[in-house]
Parts: sequence; C-alpha cells; structure tokens
Amino acid sequence: MRDAETTLAIVRERGSRGLPLENVYRRLYNPDLFRKAYGRLAKNEGIMTEGTTTETVDGMSQRKIEAIIELLRNERFKWSPVRRIHIPKGNGKTRPLGIPGWSDKLTQECMRSILEAYYEPRFSDHSHGFRPGRGCQTALKHIVCAWHGTKWFIEGDIKGCFDNIDHSIMLSILREDILDNRFLELVNGLLKAGYLERWDYRPTLSGTPQGGIISPLLANIYMDRLDKFVEKTLIPEYTRGKNREVTPEYRRLTKKIATLKAEGADWETIEPYRKERRGISSKDQFDPGFRRLRYVRYADDFLLGFIGPKDEAEEIKVRLRDFLRDNLNLEMSPEKTLITHAGNETARFLGYDIGVNWAIEAHRGRGAIKLRLPIQKLEGKVAKYTRNGKAAHRPELMDESDFTIVELYGSEYRGIVQYYAFAENRFWLNRLHWVMELSLLKTLAAKHQSTTTKMGRKYKTDTYHRGRTLKCLEVKVERPGKAPLTARFGGLRLRTDPFAEVIDLPENQDRRYDRNELITRLLADTCELCGSRDNIQVHHVRKLADLKVDGRKEKPIWKQIMISRKRKTLVVCRPCHVAIHAGRPTRTRTNDAGATNDD
Repeated sequence: MRDAETTLAIVRERGSRGLPLENVYRRLYNPDLFRKAYGRLAKNEGIMTEGTTTETVDGMSQRKIEAIIELLRNERFKWSPVRRIHIPKGNGKTRPLGIPGWSDKLTQECMRSILEAYYEPRFSDHSHGFRPGRGCQTALKHIVCAWHGTKWFIEGDIKGCFDNIDHSIMLSILREDILDNRFLELVNGLLKAGYLERWDYRPTLSGTPQGGIISPLLANIYMDRLDKFVEKTLIPEYTRGKNREVTPEYRRLTKKIATLKAEGADWETIEPYRKERRGISSKDQFDPGFRRLRYVRYADDFLLGFIGPKDEAEEIKVRLRDFLRDNLNLEMSPEKTLITHAGNETARFLGYDIGVNWAIEAHRGRGAIKLRLPIQKLEGKVAKYTRNGKAAHRPELMDESDFTIVELYGSEYRGIVQYYAFAENRFWLNRLHWVMELSLLKTLAAKHQSTTTKMGRKYKTDTYHRGRTLKCLEVKVERPGKAPLTARFGGLRLRTDPFAEVIDLPENQDRRYDRNELITRLLADTCELCGSRDNIQVHHVRKLADLKVDGRKEKPIWKQIMISRKRKTLVVCRPCHVAIHAGRPTRTRTNDAGATNDD
C-alpha cells in the first residue's frame, strides 16, 4: 500500500489537472494516512477535550487505527453527535462550537487531508481563509498593493454562513468532482450527525459543524462558487479600459510647459505652471470608459473595491445578494453589508479600518490604500486587562511562576502588535502596552505581596529592536550547561511595518507529511517504561505543567521521563498505562541482573 505522501501527491496532481477523483473511500484504508493525521493533531491542546463520550487521544494506538479502518472497510463507521458549547463573541452574543470525539477527529483529519490536496490547486487566488500559506496578512497585503484608487468599498457579510450551508448543495458540489458514492455518504453522515446540548440531542438540518476539523475546508469548497462567480462574471463585466483619460486642464498645462521650454523660457516663467499642474489630478476621475472591480474573501467575510459610479456599486451588491440566495441558499447580513465611500469613510475588514488616502499619488489619479487600527478594537483589547477603568491584576495567574506570567503577557502582546503591523496608527498600541505592563506588575506584586515599583525594578531591562534600545520586562531561568530561558514583555517598536513577514509556512508547504518523532516512537512498538512489545498505547497529558507535583514528593519515573524529554506523550504498554492512571507503581526495564525495578 502506498504511503501517505504518495497518495496525497497523486490526489493533488489530479486536482491541479481538473480531473475527477475516484476511489476516494478506499484511500481511507491506508494506516499511514491515519498515523500522519494523528501526528498533526497530537500538537493541538483540544485533543484532550471530551466530546459526547469520554474518548480522548489518551490511549491512542495502532490497534485503534486498525479498528477505525475495519469499520470503514465494512461500512459500519458511524459519526457520533458533537458536544455543543457556546463561546462569547465580541458583540456580546455567543457562537456555537461543536466538539467531536477523538475517533471522529482523526477520521475527519484524514478526509480533510485528501480533500485539501485535491481542491487546494483549484481554489481562487482571491480566497485567503483557512488555506495553506495564506491568512489575514496575505489578504491585507493584496488590498494594500493592488487596490489603489478605489472609490467604493462593498463590505460583504453572510448571515450565519457556517450554520446555513445547504447540505444538498454541498453534496452536489462535491458530486461534480468526486465519483465515489461511499465517500459522499460518509460526508453526508458527518453533516447530519447532530449535536448534544445539555444532553438534549438535536439533528443538524443545515450547516457544517463549527469546531469540526473538516468544517473550514467544506466551507471553502462551498464558497468557492461565490469566488468563481465574482472572478469570471462580475470582474470581467465591471472592469474595462486600460488607462483613464488625461484631464483637459492637465493636458493644457503640459502643452504650455512644453511650449515655454521650446521657446527657451527661464525657470521663473515655467515654475508657476508646473506648480499649478502639481495641484491637479492628471487622470479623469469620472472617465466613463474606465472601471475596476477587485475582490478578496476570508471565510464568510468578503470585500470588493470598485472604481466607478455608486449606482453600479449598488448593482454589484444586488447581484451578489441574488447569487448567494439563488445558488447557495445563503443570505447577506443587511446591517453588515455596506457600501462606503473610500475617500470619506472606512470599511471594516479583518479587524482593520480600510480607506484611501488621496493625498498620496493624487496627481496620478489614484489614492493609496491606508490601514488603521480601529479605536473600538483597541478599547476591546484594553478592557481585558482593566477593571472599573483601571489596570487590574489577574488572580487566575497567582499560582504560576514569574517566568510563566511574563511569558503569557509577552506572547499576548506580541500577537496583537504583529497582527497590526500594517496599521498606520500602530503607535496607538502604546496605550495597550501601558495597561498590560501595569496589569503584569500588579499580578507579580500580588503574587509576592510586594509593590509594582519593586517588581519593576527587579525585572526591567533594555532590549534592542529595529534599530532602537527599548525598555522591557524580562525574566531569565538559568540552566546549567545551556543558554538561559528568557521570557520578555514589551521591547517592540510600534512603527508601521509594511514589509512585515507573514508568520506562516510557504505556499504548498504548510502541511508536512514527513514522519515526526511521535509516529516513529509509536511504530517502534515498544513500551518506554518496561520494554514490553504487547498492546502499545500512547499516554497523553494536556500540558507539561500538569506533571508538576509537590516538591516534597518524589516524582514517579514516568513523570521524570516526560519532564526530561519535554514531551506531552509517553509510549507505554497497556498494563503500564493502567498503572499510570490508577496511581500505582509502574514496571521498568529489567536490569543486567534480571531484577525488575519499580518506581
């Protein structure tokens, strides 16, 4: 049987050539595909979260993979209902999130890897959400680089997109390219598996389960129809003319300057005309023969930039609404689907305010795109670290070490700063820095029953970033024979960085299917405690901090091994795994004399 890399390469090649995909279901019989899926999912913290059953990744083994494949082979695999919870949104509402069981997650990841390999080469370049090598930054960079001179923004938002995806339309889209009824029935079973909310079962009549491994990809396959409609129909219809016409006044002044130069006029005579010409646009902003329509989408949010009259922008909005309603059975959100004038107003997209600055390149008839950090977003970030309008400590962190507290604050701050790298008002984040730093110092002071001033004196230092020396808070943990571990908060310049690199892997290299360390250990089929080769499983912990024990107690040998390796996994046999969960001593490898050591 082919390995996973070869299988996915074949699928990817058929997708790039536009050929139909056959015998997809049989590809799920490949155990190497499941092992690679396990290796990718094992890095996620959510794999230890229970669904509607108590099954989690803990106890993963090759036998479990074989059992899932056997169920698939006999067409007896059944999807379990997901456990639904609600997570808060920024507007005060909640978003439903489904948590599937471990076997369902693993099978979904295998299906996702096959479908992604096939559909990724076929997706539109205008789509940036949930795709390899793409993200918010690539969408924003595209807008900045290619949307000069935009007159109108058409903001698109689909009402409950993930919850309202029509199952019959979804299957009909898949059926056009996938000639395998068994695989389509597997997808159909996933879509209709239902969910449990407060132990009340409810069927899913539409939508893809939010929280499912495969859901974002299915949504992209569904929304690709919209991308193709805009790309192949709307953009050709509303794009015409190679260049704008030159304005008569600009042409008159240019001709006058050329005549004066030919007559040998001096600089003082020519300069007033040149100054007057610099103050007007060279291109006709109302040229009826020039139109441009641009488009970008991230998940269910999309934005169009249009150069032309407002009545045509309204016409584009209506055509989008009709297409979504008639072809995808989706409805655009009236309160979020807006037409805004790019010069006087800003459009909200991916957490940025997007407008056009006509003070730049106005003489060429095209204003430059400007990105700004919205004040509402800034206040929302600040509110997480304040109480009653003042910076407050975080009591939930009181039991953590100073290193962990500073590292947590530092990673949260760096994430926000990096995301708003393109904002021309990025310096507004100085307010967030001040609030977060004070909250951090108050947390440390409460932990040590000290003051913020003393904590600041203890941990403040200097660091170097982008050509300047800056103040920051830093905690170091010394390690004998190794470089110290460093946790840092702050020390980042808040200037606009238009050349910020996307923190992602290159295109088509986001999913590496090479064998990772966990799969190698699982394939060794040997207990890492006692050396047994019978019924091998993998013991998982949610995080390394869970391995901490009271300093007065001696750590069990299995904890010592995991801590020394800095691994959240341990390959063990079934008896050792049962002993770990029961808190009993585990067996260890026999020594040279043949005796057995127990921890």
